[in-house]
Parts: sequence; structure tokens; C-alpha cells
Amino acid sequence: MRTSPELRRKLISVAVVSAALLTAAPASVAVAQESAPRPAAVPTAQTEAAPGATAERLIVGYKSGATEAKSNKAAAADAEAKAEKTGEDVDFQRRLGTGAALVDLGTGTTRASVADVVAQYEADPQVAYVVPDRLNKPTAVTPNDTEYSKQWDLFESTAGMNVPAAWDTTTGSGVTVAVIDTGYVAHSDLAANIVGGYDFISDTAVSVDGNGRDSNPADPGDWYNAGECGTGIPASSSSWHGTHVAGTIAAATHNGKGIAGIAYGAKISPVRVLGKCGGYDSDIIDAITWASGGTVSGVPANTNVAKVINMSLGGGGACSTATQSAITGAVNRGTSVVVAAGNENQNVSNSSPANCNNVISVAATNRAGSRASYSNFGSLVDISAPGGETRTSTANGILSTLNSGTKTPSSENYASYQGTSMATPHVAGLAALMKSANSALTPAQIESAIKANARALPGTCSGGCGAGLADAAKTVQAVKGGTSTGTTFSSNTAVAVPDNGAAIESPISVTGRSGNAPSALQVGVDITHTYRGDLVIDLVAPDGSTYRLKSAASDSADNVNTTYTVNASSETANGTWKLRVQDTSAQDTGTLNSWKLTF
Repeated sequence: MRTSPELRRKLISVAVVSAALLTAAPASVAVAQESAPRPAAVPTAQTEAAPGATAERLIVGYKSGATEAKSNKAAAADAEAKAEKTGEDVDFQRRLGTGAALVDLGTGTTRASVADVVAQYEADPQVAYVVPDRLNKPTAVTPNDTEYSKQWDLFESTAGMNVPAAWDTTTGSGVTVAVIDTGYVAHSDLAANIVGGYDFISDTAVSVDGNGRDSNPADPGDWYNAGECGTGIPASSSSWHGTHVAGTIAAATHNGKGIAGIAYGAKISPVRVLGKCGGYDSDIIDAITWASGGTVSGVPANTNVAKVINMSLGGGGACSTATQSAITGAVNRGTSVVVAAGNENQNVSNSSPANCNNVISVAATNRAGSRASYSNFGSLVDISAPGGETRTSTANGILSTLNSGTKTPSSENYASYQGTSMATPHVAGLAALMKSANSALTPAQIESAIKANARALPGTCSGGCGAGLADAAKTVQAVKGGTSTGTTFSSNTAVAVPDNGAAIESPISVTGRSGNAPSALQVGVDITHTYRGDLVIDLVAPDGSTYRLKSAASDSADNVNTTYTVNASSETANGTWKLRVQDTSAQDTGTLNSWKLTF
């Protein structure tokens, strides 16, 4: 248990500031009117599942030393205690894959009643954060029609992504891409590349299929009536959004029909999180964790672990601590997370999860290579890719696999959509090609290479469109053969990391090299620790220069097992290199098990 007042203030401050920025897409949660104004104990956004819609569930992250962080019984008892103090319904529902607790507040909540519960959790010294379980939505825009000659986004010289030239090197074989979306509706142009996924929708009102979580990620349709997903929201037919996204990534190719997938040798694992009116953070968090090989209580182990995750979804507001924890966990397990920037024609800093750390945030371009009119923009965008713009013609959209059913599945077909949802699978497909061409690539290297090998937008972009237009052939060529297959020097001597103490150092002697270290020096680190957010990790060069690998953060997950990339080209390769590790806060200990340098 941490008792440091300074740490408590810091963590609570982070939770409040993050919450103050939170909003989400319209949800079907009713807004209860209060009889008289009442000051909220927390920022209004922290009481909402969507703008104006009162939250009915909260995600509570406990500090690693708290009993509630490990024991469901203790978390349930804590919820009962909060209920007694506030007079509200507070029920522990389940443990998320990140270790956070999902708490249900029941129906008929008001902003003030939610604020009271949030305030109780925030005042608890065992709680690291509390955020609303927000509703996310697909980021597609709409339209319709068929064939490879119509896939300008792959091959046109003006604004295509230069995909065919990459196929000479790789088609994505050996890589699984998880499409975290609406699920999958059967399509013969995709079937050969579909592997097992999972349905993570726990709320039957959202799932539509009549049950909660199960191993069947089939998309039953996400249609809704006017007003069913929020006041003023018109009716919508089923989108079959996940199937459209999946086709762009890995539709079967050279089969004499339909369209070509960007990484047509890869496999797609459909992971269902979006249903009627969208999908909740809690389900998405578990889906990210499971898809990347993490453990989720009550869900069988994933036998099709993905090295790339595609999330063509999002809502408003800041990246919540809960969602960031899941993304960080996935990246630390070696999975690249590719996310749509959003379709609100606004700065991406207001769109989650595109504004989270360690994601590849993708903006959309039109057929002329300019930023699409709907696409979000800003300094947090990493890269742009074809997303289409169908105002003048559906031929200018992104053609992919779909279904003709307006509500439930009917016959398979193809249609053109537009959106950052369509741009994102272009980059996810490219990431799969890269990982197939060089399996040693880390998520950080994949992101860096995509940006370093982008070409300037042939059109215009106001507000910031990242490094430019992704170029598949140039990027694959740059990474093929590998940057991490050189000589490795390692230390397997375990060193204890003292609690809130002095930094420890572990040396590695590098010999037999000539000249300087590489610009992409790989630093592999294996540390066991019960609260890795406490850790600061530095690489120390032979001349004493330091390179910060990891700073302290509000990250309650266990252990550090990842590879960092360092530009050490100004350092002499030979000599004694050191890894310096310090625990900066009380009540958690760990061990540096091993580390290595790959030149």
C-alpha cells in the first residue's frame, strides 16, 4: 500500500485531469434530469458515457499493493462500501484484462449520483484511477460497389499506397491481424484468411445476438431505429463495418473474383466489440489484451495471437488511463496497435483511442492525395493513408467486402466506404507486410519505418497529417533483411531492484566491433516488478552518456519485457555499456533478470 501523500496527490491529479477531457460518441444511455442543480464532486465529463449521457458503469484501477487489485472478493466488498457511503447502487461486475475492476451503477443514474461515487473512489488512497466506461463507435462514414481495377487506393501513382510493388517481397504470410470491430459476416472473398476470434460484447443490449461473451465473433448486424442510440440520431442500417475493414487488410487475392487484400497472405482474427450503438471501453480493453496474447478472466487463452491490431473505432475525449494501460500492455507484448484518427474534422487530440500513446494514429486522404474533408488532423497523427471521399462519386471511396443485408445478414457483396476507418486497415495491412518480411521488428520499429519511408502528400493538408502518405513498397524494402539480426551481447546476471532506493547498474562488455554503434541499437530488457510505473530505465554508453528508455508513469501493470530502439550512432561500439534501473516510489520491488544489446 502506498501512503506517500505526494504520490497520492500526483495519481489523483492525473486521474482528474484525464477525466476532465473525456467525452464519447452518442450513446443509448438515458439522461436523468435533476430536480435542482447540484455541484458535482468531479468534472462533468467523468460522469458521462457520452456527451449528455450519464455513465452507468465505471472502470476502477487499484494500486498494485491494494488487496482489491488482485481479489475480486475485495473489489466487490469495496463496491459495497462505496454504495453504503453514497446511497447509490455500486456493484462489482468483473475484472478487466488489465487488472482494473468494472463497476456497475445501475439504471437511472444522475450526473450528481455518479459524481458522488467517483468522488468516493478518488478519495480512496488504494485507487489509482476511476474513469467512466465510455461508448465507442465505428469511424466509417458510409456508401457502395465492385473489383481490383477499382482499388485506386492500392496502385494509383497519385495517391495510392504503392502496394503491388511490395508484393514482390512479401504478402503478409505468418502474421495474424486482429480486427477489433463489429465482428465478421461470412464472405467467400475473405473466408480462407479468417481464423478464430472472440465476441467480447458483454451487454446483451449492445450485442444483439442474444447472449454475452462467447467464442463466436459473427456479426449479426448493428442496425438501430431513430432515437434508439441517442436523441436526434437517425435510424441506421447494419454497417458490416468489421468485414469491410478485414477485406482491405486480407481479402483473398489471385482467386479470380472480387478485390485484393493489402496483406493477402496474412490471417484475420475477428474480435467483436461493437454492436448496436457502439461498444464500451471495458470490452475494448479486454479485446486489446486478449488479442495481443494477454490473459482475460473467464476467456480462453488466445491461440491466434495477433502481431497487429486494427481499431477503426473511437469516441471523444482524452485517452483514459484504463485504455492506455491495455494498449501499453499490447505493445509490450510485441503487438502494433493501429487506430483511426476519427472523422470529425477536428484535432485528433480530442479523439480516443487515437490520442493514446504507443498507437499508430492514421488520418485519411482522398483520391487526389489531400486530407479528406472529414478526417481528423493534428500533431498526434502519425501517418496518412487512403480513406476515400465519396461526395462526388462512390468510385472515389474504398472498395471492400460487405453484405447486402440492411438489418440481418443477407447475400455477400462489395461496397465503397469512406472514413479514417478505411485508412486504418491500409496501415495495419502494411504493418503485417513488414512483420512478415522481418519478424524481428518491434512495434516501435514498425511505426518508425512507416513514418520514415512515407512520401509527401501529393495534395494539401491543413492541421497536420503526420509524416505523409504511407508507401508500402518503400517501407517493406527498407525493413526487409532486418535491423535486429546482428551480433548480440547479453547479461543474464539477476540484480535486485530495491524499493524506492538507489539505482542499480548491470554491465555488458562489447568487444570486436568497429566504429560506432548503430542508429537502431536494440536494447532488450527483462525485469520482474509488481508496479512497473515506478521504474526509470536508462542505457549508459561507454563514455557515460545516458539514453532514457523508460520514465516513471502511472502504469500499474507488472513487469517490463520489451525491446527499446536507441539511436546510438554517436557512441563508440566497443566498451562497457550499462543498464541503469531505479525504483522511484515505495512499496514495490523487482529484479532485473537479464538484458541484451543487438548491434
